[in-house]
Parts: sequence; C-alpha cells; structure tokens
Amino acid sequence: FTASAPGASGLLNRPTSQFVAVGEGHQLHLRHFPGPGSPVLMVHGAVENGRIFYSKSGKGLAPYLQAAGLDVYVLDLRGRGESRPKIDRHAEHGQYESITIDLPAVSDYIAQQRPDRSQLWISHSWGGVLQMSALVRQPELIDRVAALVHFGVKRAIRVWSWKRFFQVELGWKRLGVLIGAVVGYLPADRLGYGSDVETRASLRASNAWIGKGAWIDPTDGFDYRAAAQNQNLPPSLWLTGSADELLGHPQDVLRFMRECEVNEDSFVLVGKATGAKHNYGHNDLIVHRDAPADHFPRVLAWIREQEEDNNE
Repeated sequence: FTASAPGASGLLNRPTSQFVAVGEGHQLHLRHFPGPGSPVLMVHGAVENGRIFYSKSGKGLAPYLQAAGLDVYVLDLRGRGESRPKIDRHAEHGQYESITIDLPAVSDYIAQQRPDRSQLWISHSWGGVLQMSALVRQPELIDRVAALVHFGVKRAIRVWSWKRFFQVELGWKRLGVLIGAVVGYLPADRLGYGSDVETRASLRASNAWIGKGAWIDPTDGFDYRAAAQNQNLPPSLWLTGSADELLGHPQDVLRFMRECEVNEDSFVLVGKATGAKHNYGHNDLIVHRDAPADHFPRVLAWIREQEEDNNE
C-alpha cells in the first residue's frame, strides 16, 4: 500500500488485519489503516466486503482518508471478506446480528483502541442501513459517534423501472431466494451479482425492507422508524451518484433520510450537473479513479468541519 499519514513513516502506517470476536466462534475482520486523527469505521453493503473501500495497489477511500491523517478501520461483515468462518449453507446469522451484536462490538473495540477521539462512521449502500439501524436501536452508541458519511444509502427501493423489475423483483427477491434455498446461501460472487456472498437470513431480512415493508425488524418487531423520531442522531452527509438509477436512486436516498429524521440539506447529488467530472453510478461513486480528485475532497472538508465542531 502506498498511502500513509502525513508526517509518519510508511512502515508504521502500513495496513494491518485485526479481528474482533463475536457470537459463537465468529471473528470479524478489520483492515486497519492507522493514522493519528479521528477513528473511522467503514461498513460495506450487501454482496460486498470491505475491499470496496481499498485496493491492493493502495487506492480507494480508506487509503485516501488515511493519507489525510485519519485512523481508518474497514469492516468485513460476519462471514464476508476475511472474517471467519466464511458463510456456508449452515450459516444462520443475518442483518439482525450485524445491527445488534457486530456493529456495537466493533465500535466498542475501536473505542478501546482510541478512547481519546470520537468516531466517524462511513458506509456504502446497505452498510448505511445497518449503521443507522444500530444507532437508533442502541442510542448509547450515538454519544461516541461525531458524524456519519453515507454513499448511495437507501432502505427501500420505490422508484419503478425495468432495471428494478429484472434485478430486484425477479433477481434478488425471487431467483436469489430460490438459489439461497437450494445452495443454502446466495453465492452472489460466483453469479456475477456482487463481490461476496449473503446468508439466507440476510436475504430474507433485506427483502422485508427493500419493498413496501416498514422499517421494522422482521426478527423481533423493533420499530426503527419510531425510535429514530426520539433520537438526536449525529450530523450526517449523504451522497449518491446522478447516474445511480436503482440501488441508490436519489429519491430513495432522500426517502430514507426522512425516515431517519435527517435534514435534506445534507444530501449531495454527485454528477456533471453539480460540478463533478462524471455522472457517477452506485459503486463507482466509491471506486472510480477520479473520485479522489472529484468528490472525496468535499467529503474530507465536511469531516474536518464536524471534527472542529465536536472539539469546541
């Protein structure tokens, strides 16, 4: 990796792998990009893993923020990426465990490593749904989070299109469920539908939320929408690409912001019409080679503002 925090040696700032024990024998993998600044927790979306935030050549949002001095921890959700054990047909965990066990455990771990600074939470896609759900369900976490940045985060997909019909209604909800029932999990990576796999429980739970279902936990009935109305959530910045026609459609992102009681002034549409070099889609909003020179500086500037406000 080439990125390092300003003023520090490259050796001391090389990324390392750390693990957090949760549940019965599970080890959550954190890729740590060390820096002297605020600790950052990055969470990926469905059928992905933490590698969406960094590459083998040292590029990506995680190295970018590390080079700016931030202390970055990239999570592989349970069974994904380098977390252990890998998801197989016997895996029974899903997003309920991510919300109620894993994210709090990882936040606790980071707080133990960096008790001196408040945390920044960053997400892509469904990772933001998990983060917001964890915060409103466990409000004790809110006190340690200074700010959040979400890329292409929506809960429900309400905007209608043929792309939604084929990819979501037929693919994710029907074919995905069928494959999950036969194989025991959804091998989205082998199907060319993503970079990793999903458990049947995660698939069922996300299906309950991406349609017309309310923001209510399908496992125990917890009402996240009602809880959000009674919480003072940290400041947040929500970005989505102008060419994101499905998984982070601007209208669906704004709809989720309203569910979270977030002011729409914190919404940023990234595209040529708003001064960007490209009309970004869902994943290239994070991984495009021009992102570090295009909208990442805006994100970093906003983070600096929140750090200053938090330290006053």
